[in-house]
Amino acid sequence: MENFIVSARKYRPDKFNSVVGQSHITNTLKNAIKTGQLAQAFLFCGPRGVGKTTCARVLAKTINCQTPTADFEACGECESCLSFKHGSSMNIHELDAASNNSVEDIRSLVEQVRYAPQAGKYKIYIIDEVHMLSTSAFNAFLKTLEEPPSYAIFILATTEKHKILPTILSRCQIFDFNRIKVEDIAHHLEYIAKTEDVKFEPDALHIIAQKADGAMRDACSMFDQITSFSQGNITYKAAIDNLNILDYDYYFRVTDALLTEDISKSLLIFDEILDKGFDGNNFINGICSHFRDLLVCKDPATVKLLEVSEGIRQKYLEQSQIAPVSFLLSGLNIGNQADLNYKGSKNQRLQVELALMKMCHIRAALNLSNGQLPQAEVKKKPDTTVKVTETTTVTSTPAVERTVVATNTSSSVTAATSTTSSTVNSSSTAKKTPVAGGMGSLKIPSIKNLSSVAASPQEEEKAVAINLEPTEVKNNQDFTEEQFLRYWTDYASFAEKDSKIGLHTVMTVNKPKLRPDYTIEITVIDKYQTDIVNDERINILRFLKQQLQNNTIKIETVIGKGDEQVKKTLYTSTDKFKYLADKNPNLLELRRRMDLEIDF
Repeated sequence: MENFIVSARKYRPDKFNSVVGQSHITNTLKNAIKTGQLAQAFLFCGPRGVGKTTCARVLAKTINCQTPTADFEACGECESCLSFKHGSSMNIHELDAASNNSVEDIRSLVEQVRYAPQAGKYKIYIIDEVHMLSTSAFNAFLKTLEEPPSYAIFILATTEKHKILPTILSRCQIFDFNRIKVEDIAHHLEYIAKTEDVKFEPDALHIIAQKADGAMRDACSMFDQITSFSQGNITYKAAIDNLNILDYDYYFRVTDALLTEDISKSLLIFDEILDKGFDGNNFINGICSHFRDLLVCKDPATVKLLEVSEGIRQKYLEQSQIAPVSFLLSGLNIGNQADLNYKGSKNQRLQVELALMKMCHIRAALNLSNGQLPQAEVKKKPDTTVKVTETTTVTSTPAVERTVVATNTSSSVTAATSTTSSTVNSSSTAKKTPVAGGMGSLKIPSIKNLSSVAASPQEEEKAVAINLEPTEVKNNQDFTEEQFLRYWTDYASFAEKDSKIGLHTVMTVNKPKLRPDYTIEITVIDKYQTDIVNDERINILRFLKQQLQNNTIKIETVIGKGDEQVKKTLYTSTDKFKYLADKNPNLLELRRRMDLEIDF
């Protein structure tokens, strides 16, 4: 029986033009041969299976070719090319540094370099996996690599360039090989299949190309494996079954269930996936990649980043039209968090199922964050309005956003709060009084992102609070510095209760200045305090504009030393005396007349 040769060897390129996906390197090497400007040492680096050793052999063969073609390719017919093909060339030497990495091996190679070639122009030494050489071997190789004989050329290949000594790198021309694109691998596999008379489906070849992760050798190995598995008929189903790949169809079905908020269906599909032997972590990473591909399809300019066959591409384009960007981004965030927590979880299946449940409620959560309730809730719940004391009225809204404006009274405000599902009464209004009258005690909620669909009972207790959302101020009202300082102090107290100690310090250490144009000048001592103010600037302005009924308020920070900082820097007696003398110049005269000395 004829010996079988694997596709990776049988269809290994023997010319520059047949190298797949590395045109930037092959063109450079051909031009160097054309102009005769060959370097003394080359370093080919890149991931596995992308053609480093193949290009090294093609370069060595072409350099010694006696009758190169018009485009400077090896002829394949001369004595040098034939001897290289049969493995009997005396001018091309290959060394595997993984198994020959000692100083003695390198010294033996250096001894061979001394002898000129018997036939041909050059002696080429190909050292594969050169990063495996020991430090001593590298040092023994340095001098020869820097000043080799005119007939010697070294071609080094490695997958780990960072392990090579900088002194070696500086003596080589470095060529970085790229991972081969999915389309290029699929086209090469198609060529092999047609040559070998193997039937195939384009989607199956694309699956193999994606699984190869940019390595042509891996793709050829998988091609041979599936050819044997399918008996010469490579189908999409045979490819995903043999390579243990989750079918695209599962991701499309799960996404449809998530978009329709069908928790039961999404959990059943996940159970079906587990029954087929797939890991939950594999699934959650796959659904995140699926969401990424849907985002890519949103813009015609980025569709080219989608590396799938044409039939699958159409499915992605169709589903991307019904999947909102906000849903996809939130889903990616949830999936990423589930991936991070998966390995450390004792119940890993629950981690994935919880992520699917959260994804099912993304759209409802986004509606709530925009002040909208699900349509079912709007039909069920009637409008409610809760009255408080005298002229104070509370308009019931979702628990996430409630607003209460109190009148100028000294009595405390007590109100019964509505439940989470209370709807917004569009006809209800909150009565407001002029700000000059002042307010009672304030409870200001912290601004937090919406993390769940329904508010927790703890959030319900904060129903009577000041809303920090911007409100429309039709007529800007004047206010005094005393009124401004009152609300400024209230916000500083809130910051302290909310554990924002840095903000509380900045707001209370130095008294803010109110300019006539209603610009608040805050004195800070360094950039760190400036950043603290800038991070909270929007919330402070919202609160002050609402309470003082004036939209022209601005905040500016000034780096300097306030009164408190000056006091803290008076460490020595000299500093104290200078400070007092600035306040009262007569002290200088007193010191001169009485001939006093400062006690240090």
